Amino acid sequence: MASCISSSSFTVNVIVALALLVVFTGSSSAKLSTSFYSKRCPKVFSAVRPVLINAISKAPRLGASLLRLHFHDCFVNGCDGSVLLDDTATFQGEKTAPQNNRSIRGFKIVDDIKTAVEKVCPGVVSCADILAIAARDSVVILGGPNWAVKVGRRDSKTASFKDAGNDLPVGIFNLSALISNFRNKGLSPQDLVALSGAHTIGQARCITFRDRIYNETNIDSSFAKLRRRTCPRKTGGRKNLAPLDIQTPNHFDNKYFKNLLSQKGLLHSDQQLYNGGSTDSLVKTYVNNPKTFNDDFVTAMIKMGDIEPLTGSNGEIRKNCRRRN
Repeated sequence: MASCISSSSFTVNVIVALALLVVFTGSSSAKLSTSFYSKRCPKVFSAVRPVLINAISKAPRLGASLLRLHFHDCFVNGCDGSVLLDDTATFQGEKTAPQNNRSIRGFKIVDDIKTAVEKVCPGVVSCADILAIAARDSVVILGGPNWAVKVGRRDSKTASFKDAGNDLPVGIFNLSALISNFRNKGLSPQDLVALSGAHTIGQARCITFRDRIYNETNIDSSFAKLRRRTCPRKTGGRKNLAPLDIQTPNHFDNKYFKNLLSQKGLLHSDQQLYNGGSTDSLVKTYVNNPKTFNDDFVTAMIKMGDIEPLTGSNGEIRKNCRRRN
């Protein structure tokens, strides 16, 4: 009798343990999915797109800004919306880190998107997912490829000024540093070059390319002369803007790579992709085969969006993207 009771207790304990394991696994290790909101918030995508169309029609640069926000979010402790958190008297987040300070933008549009999404399904969609969706939609609106966005991320309750300073690439990186930086995030040299193609849209500040246009030799002389007109050598003009793609700065295409062949990369890190190194052949491939670039860009964006997301019961769904609940 005693043996029978012990056996039954053991069986019950095993069942309970397995049940708890299933619950735990399902709540903290959920996978991202393109259909995550199909029942919870089926109107999420249709809520995001009109806000972006309206904003980008007025200021095309915003498309590049939102794409960059998603990138800067994912590269610092994963795609968790941490880049959106405002500093407070007791908290310093990522916005004022050297690579972000007075550089990343588009937060007001993210607020507007969040408001629109909350109207159709309050408390369901994370700010991290809003960044991923907005990045895709921005690319499409500006003429680039479309793809199914994986969603299901949750928002971080914290952010790291230090990690943002350490993890984000900078415009002065050489090719080896760029490859290493991307490899640390699980991204290949091909992903690096494809994602760099995002510089086919957007603009950069004089302070980020001043040294290149005055001191580097692997640059087209007429291009350097043009950029010097609004970017003085020593003082002033540090905030003056120039397009990253001199040909079609408001259209997502492969012209960025064509610029590199002509030594018209605006940033030092841009021209490093075509400077006698291991990525030269890939740049040429993207010049000659725009579809290959689009396909590789989509693959790389999906991979980047998979970097260390918070899912299940981890994190939270912020009511306001700028602060924790």
